[in-house]
Amino acid sequence: MSEPTSAELSAAVIEQPPATKTDRERASIALVPATTSGMPPTAQTFFAVVNAAGGLVRGFGAVSALRLAVGTYQVVFSHDLTGSAYVGTIGLPGSVGASAPGEITVVGRAGIANGVFIQTYTSAGVLADRGFHLAILS
Repeated sequence: MSEPTSAELSAAVIEQPPATKTDRERASIALVPATTSGMPPTAQTFFAVVNAAGGLVRGFGAVSALRLAVGTYQVVFSHDLTGSAYVGTIGLPGSVGASAPGEITVVGRAGIANGVFIQTYTSAGVLADRGFHLAILS
């Protein structure tokens, strides 16, 4: 039997299995109603734009940024971020231009409940100072 072609794969419809009554009940219990704008009333979003030197250029809920070492930063926010999602991307702090390529990692800051620990790298995986944009979904 031969492998399916890409056309056959893209034409195939994958259906989800039906949700069980138990699955629906559990999901309903955890449901937080959305506001008219689509976000639940308890949702919080924060952001920071940080330059390669570790300066906080702008943000919402961000109170400070600091370069700890080459390619290593911390950003502190005004709220406890424990249990939040951290999303980062390499980027220039302004509104025009093209950033040098690279990689970024983000995680909560050990010992600081309202902090985020960031490391930026070259595309080769070497720590390097890079500007970045950080979003916190809480």
